[in-house]
Amino acid sequence: MYDYFGYICPIIDIENKMKRFSLTLFALCAAFLMANSQQKTHLTDAQIAMGRLPEGIINQRTGNAGSTAGQKVEAMPQLVDGWQNPTYSPDRTRIAYTLGGDLYTIEVATKKVHRCTYDGTDLIMNGYASWVYYEEIFGRPSRYRAFWWSPDSKILAFYRFDDTQVPMFPIYLEQGQHGTLRQTHYPMAGDPNPEVRIGFASVDGNAVVWADFNEKDDQYFGTPFWNNTGDRLIVPWMDRSQDNMIFYSVDPLYGGKEKIYSEHQDTWIEWPTEMLFSSKGMYFVRDYEMWQKIYFLSFDGKTFSYVCNKELWGVQLLKANEKYLFFSARSKECTIRTDIYRVTLKDLKLERVSYGEYNFTNISISDDCRTVYATLSNSTTPAQDVAIHLPGLGSLDRKKVEVLFDSKGKDYDKYAIATQEVVYITMRDGRKLPATVIWPLDMDRSGKVKYPVKVDVYGGPDTPQVWDTFKGVNFKSQWWANHGVIQVVLDTRSSGHFGKAGLNEVYRQLGVLELQDIEDGIKYFTKLPYVNADKVGIEGFSYGGTMSMLAVTEGNEYFKYAVSGAGVLDWRLYDSHYTERYMDRPQDNPEGYEKSAVINRLRNYKGYKTKMMRMTHGRCDDNVHFQNSLQAIDKLMSMNKDFEFMVYPSGMHGYRGYQGRHFDLQNYRFWYEYLLDQELPEVLRQR
Repeated sequence: MYDYFGYICPIIDIENKMKRFSLTLFALCAAFLMANSQQKTHLTDAQIAMGRLPEGIINQRTGNAGSTAGQKVEAMPQLVDGWQNPTYSPDRTRIAYTLGGDLYTIEVATKKVHRCTYDGTDLIMNGYASWVYYEEIFGRPSRYRAFWWSPDSKILAFYRFDDTQVPMFPIYLEQGQHGTLRQTHYPMAGDPNPEVRIGFASVDGNAVVWADFNEKDDQYFGTPFWNNTGDRLIVPWMDRSQDNMIFYSVDPLYGGKEKIYSEHQDTWIEWPTEMLFSSKGMYFVRDYEMWQKIYFLSFDGKTFSYVCNKELWGVQLLKANEKYLFFSARSKECTIRTDIYRVTLKDLKLERVSYGEYNFTNISISDDCRTVYATLSNSTTPAQDVAIHLPGLGSLDRKKVEVLFDSKGKDYDKYAIATQEVVYITMRDGRKLPATVIWPLDMDRSGKVKYPVKVDVYGGPDTPQVWDTFKGVNFKSQWWANHGVIQVVLDTRSSGHFGKAGLNEVYRQLGVLELQDIEDGIKYFTKLPYVNADKVGIEGFSYGGTMSMLAVTEGNEYFKYAVSGAGVLDWRLYDSHYTERYMDRPQDNPEGYEKSAVINRLRNYKGYKTKMMRMTHGRCDDNVHFQNSLQAIDKLMSMNKDFEFMVYPSGMHGYRGYQGRHFDLQNYRFWYEYLLDQELPEVLRQR
C-alpha cells in the first residue's frame, strides 16, 4: 500500500514506521530550508554599486522618526565677518568668538562688541587652540575653540597659546602660478610645546584674571569643566611625560588654585573626557585599576569614593541628578557591545537599563530621567530606535520598551543580505580577541573553492573597530560578499578589549606586539580549508596605514598585499602629545623609536606581483605629514622595489569629493587585480 510519502511498501510494525517517518520529515525540513535559502533574491551589481536598493529592504528615517524627533537646531546669526567658533552664552544673550587671535563677546540684542584680549597675533592665540591641543586634547569637534562659558553667562574661561618656540612645519599648496606656503606650528616628538596660560574674562571686556600657573613649565592642560554653580573651574593638568595628573580647582575671580585630586601611572594617563556635577562634588571616570570605574570627588577633594566598582571600558557619563547616575559602557565580559546602566546614588545599586544582546548607541536621557532613548542593533539585527520607559519606583524589571523606528523593511528576509559574524581568535599567549567576518554569499565551504581575504585594520590604542553592530545594506558591506571575497576586521591587544593592562603592553614599542596580534588573527582564517592563504590583503588609513605597511613588510609571510593610507612611518615625525604618551620622548627611548619605525622594516618588502603595496597620501595633510610617505618612497626607490603610490593634491588627512571617489575606485581596482586576478567591473567606474 502507499504510505504518507508515496512509497509502495508492505505494512510494517509501528516502531519502524515512526523511525522512517521521523527521518523523512527531517529530510523534508532540511530540503525546504535549503530551497527557501536558494529562493532568496540576490541584489544586482548595479543595485549595490549605485545604492539603489529595492523598496522594502531597509526603511529610511523620516523627519519625525527616532529619538531626536522634534529637536531643532537654531541657526547662528552672522553678526561679525570672519568670526571663529561663535558660541552662545547659556542665557543666549551674548555670543563669544575669536578673531585675529583675540577673544570677543557681542550682545545679541544691541550688537555691541566687547573685546576681551588685545595681544593676538599669528603666534599668540587667545581662545583659539594651538594645533597639538586641537588634534590631541580638545579633539577635532572643538574646531580649535578654547573658551568656555560659565553657567551664569558672566565669565569666559579661555586658554592663551604662545607658539613662539614651536617649530614651524611648511605645507606647500600648489594652486596658482607660484603656489603658496601654509605655516603650521607643529611640535614633533621631543620638540618644544606651546606655552599656555589660563585666563578668565569678564563678558564686558574688563581686565583678565590669570590662573596661578607658570606657563614656562613643560606641561599640558586638559579640557576644563565649570562646576554647576560657576564659582570654580576644574582644570586637569599633566606633566610632559603624561604619567602624573592633577585636578586643580581654580577661582575665576582671583586666579588662585587648589589641588583636589592627583594620579600617577607607570605608563601614561588618559585625560578625563567628561565630568558630571552635583551640589556636593563631581563624578568622573578613571582607569588606574586597569579597568574603567566611576568615582565621586567632593569639591574640596577630601571625599573620594566609588560610584560604580564594576570593571568597564568605554564609559560615557550621560546624566546625573540627586537620585541617579546614568552611563553607557562596555563590560569586561563583553567588550564588543555598549550597554546602558543606572546607579542609584543612595545605595550604589547598579542596574542595566538596556536589554538583550544588542549594541546601544545615540543615547539620550529625558529631563525627568524616566525615558532613555537609544538606537540598538547587533550583527544580524538592523537598527531600531527605541524609547525605554522606566518605572517611577521599584525594579527596572518593570521597564517598558517602545520601538520608535525599525529600519528592517517588510521584504528584508526575501533578499540574500550579507551580515557579519563575530568570532574569537586565540592569541599566541592564550587570550582571545574578537574579530568580525563577512562571508561571501552562497559560499562553498567544502574546500573545493579557495576564497581571498581582505582585512581592514586600524590598530591604534583604544580605538576598537570590532563591534557587534549592524553594518547596513550598502556598497561597503555587500559588494565583496557578492564577489567571493572574505571580509575581516581585526583588532589588537591595545584596542581596549583587555582594559588598560592590554594598552600598557604596547608602551614604548608601538606596532611590535600589535603586528603579532593581527598575524594571529589572519592565521585563524588561513587555516580554514576554503581560504586562499596566497591571496590575503590588508587595508588601513592613518594608524591603519601604519599597520598595513607593517603587515606587508615585517608580516609578509601572512599578508601578501596592502593598501596603506597616510600612515605614520617613523614616530619621530608625529606630534609630541600623541607620540610621547605611548613612546616617551625620542631622546629618552631611542631603541623603542628605532624598533617601532615602519620605515626601518621596508627592507622586508618584496614588491612583486604576488606581494604588492599601494600607498596614498594627501599633499597638504597637516596631521600625518606627507613627509612620511616621501621618506618611505625614497627608501623603496633606493632598493629598486616595485610599488604603487598616489598623491592627492591639496588633500588633507582623508580625501573628499572627487578625490575620495578616485581613492575608492583605485583601491577597488588594486584589489581586483591582486586578490581576484580580474579587471575592475565597469559598473564600479560609473559610481
